Amino acid sequence: MAKSTFTRRAVELDTGDEPVPGILQLPHADAPAPGVVLLHGFSSRKERIADSIGRALAKRGVASLAIDLPLHGTREGNIENLSLRNPMALVAKWRLAVREAHDALQYMAEHPAIDPRRIALAGYSLGAYLSVIVAGDDPLVRAVALAAGGDLPSETPFASLVRTIADPRRAARRLMGRPLFMINGRYDRTIRPEQARVLFEAAEEPKELHWYNGGHWPPPDAIEQVAVWLATQLASRPSDRDETHDAPVHSSPRARRRKAGRTPRQTRSGPSS
Repeated sequence: MAKSTFTRRAVELDTGDEPVPGILQLPHADAPAPGVVLLHGFSSRKERIADSIGRALAKRGVASLAIDLPLHGTREGNIENLSLRNPMALVAKWRLAVREAHDALQYMAEHPAIDPRRIALAGYSLGAYLSVIVAGDDPLVRAVALAAGGDLPSETPFASLVRTIADPRRAARRLMGRPLFMINGRYDRTIRPEQARVLFEAAEEPKELHWYNGGHWPPPDAIEQVAVWLATQLASRPSDRDETHDAPVHSSPRARRRKAGRTPRQTRSGPSS
């Protein structure tokens, strides 16, 4: 039986709101490894994204942290209980998810086995929406990979109001030259190809847009493409001059506090699995 090249363990992030369960996968390495925060799709859970892209990254020497988003996985509540008739609750959960994604990035940056200069963010579907919004505000993110990601649908109700809360196009522009990788299904009816193209056009170079012959869920070879791209982007350490990105001018208060320095949050680890 082949010896495992990475360690997988359950962790719990203390974000100050409610405990956030996660799966941390660390490659066996003599030096701090690059790391990627993984954000899953709607009605999914951390295990699915950890078992797909997370394992593909681990085989390439890249650590990952997959978390359960609010109302998903083992979290309190049920996503199916949210309704468009209660928009304030939807907004509150969205903002909670954004805060927790920032905290997951901070967890990776403070972990002794992770190189804080080589951290990326990757998301699928709902997680892709979340990833581009968070990356636009967080200077820790060196690269962004989106699977089944795109702009808001053209028929989004009250689109101008929605964009004051979450605007993927504006967030893509705020990547300010950090590498972006997108991969989408040619026949995806959930995140349609035109939504992917609009988001891609909003971002600066360097950027890549790839297509697979399928629908919403990417096939194994598409997941491998994402893992290879992320591992390549994070393989080299940035020079001293480029070691940190300045927080964008309109960055979140959380990102600005982190740049000024803040007390690390306590976390708890479970047994390896």
